[in-house]
Amino acid sequence: MSPPRTAAIIVAAGKGERAGGDRPKQFASLAGKPMVAHSHAALSHHPAIGEVVVVIGAGQEEALKAAIGDAHYVIGGATRRESVLAGLAAIKSADRVLIHDAARPFLSAEVIDRLLAALDEAPGAVPVLAVADTIARAYETLSDTIDRSNVVRVQTPQAFRLSAIRAAHAAWDEARQATDDAQVLRAHGGTVVTVEGDIMLDKVTHPADFAAAERNRGATMISRSASGYDVHRLEAGEELWLGGVLIPHDKGLSGHSDADVALHAITDALLGTIAAGDIGSHFPPSDPQWKGAASDQFLAHAAALVAARGGIIDFVDLTIICEAPKIGPHREPIRIRIADILRLDADQVSVKATTTERLGFTGRGEGIAAQAVATIRVPGK
Repeated sequence: MSPPRTAAIIVAAGKGERAGGDRPKQFASLAGKPMVAHSHAALSHHPAIGEVVVVIGAGQEEALKAAIGDAHYVIGGATRRESVLAGLAAIKSADRVLIHDAARPFLSAEVIDRLLAALDEAPGAVPVLAVADTIARAYETLSDTIDRSNVVRVQTPQAFRLSAIRAAHAAWDEARQATDDAQVLRAHGGTVVTVEGDIMLDKVTHPADFAAAERNRGATMISRSASGYDVHRLEAGEELWLGGVLIPHDKGLSGHSDADVALHAITDALLGTIAAGDIGSHFPPSDPQWKGAASDQFLAHAAALVAARGGIIDFVDLTIICEAPKIGPHREPIRIRIADILRLDADQVSVKATTTERLGFTGRGEGIAAQAVATIRVPGK
């Protein structure tokens, strides 16, 4: 039997007015990138999830594109439930679905794994945290305390068998307000089990929450740097690709793929930061599917692996070593292209060039070499 297919919905259609600022909170910067980009990366890079739908508000298309590039999105409704329904309708092919709020950006693969495993036993599952504080009723003045032994904080994403949650929403009384999708499934008779949540999934709503989230994220992150190096020979009749840019020259680099030494060096540097081997272990030159392949997909793959670990790419430094062609006229296009592939700002990418004073194979014009250093942050243990 093939494993169940899983889709994910990110609800990001709100105006975010309580957060303040000049843009909806889901597009505001948090820990180095727009808030919605964090959960989108965690969901889209998880190996069990094949489809991610982002539900946004009308007029937010450009903000979404700026935040995460091209993405599968739909326009939501006036309420959260209407937005969820739009997301459910947009799912193309799945057996299970995760429904997540963009305001909970720091989603771990471990929480996703626990939720999907729970769906083997029940039609719904939610992550929860125990309540540590004293809970009491208050009617202007403090009233009775509540036994907190059976009280939990419910988070997202919430996981469901797709047919079950669709049927539950179809049967929901429109006169009632649904605070979350687990409530909708339970009202339809479906069982919702709980799994361990994560304090990093606390909701970001008010301005103070952004500062707290930045502090919490920073406290859990550690910095890593790694280097990468690659070399290819120059041959007549080949195209010369450097840093994802086609450069006019009388020779090009020879290799199984497009032989872009610059992107290969950065790819190895990124793989090194997460101890994920090297480019050859992910894209073997013996595999015919990579013959002539564009190296930007190798770099995007390495970046996706970093994101799947909850990592943030902070900076990339590239040095191209050759006698010819002159890199200076092409430096800025290369820099911009690398930043585009990695979804970084251009000032997070440095491109330098040097020669070997006509010494060695690069000095004789026999090939081009590149070395790169990448610096990232990943969650600590």
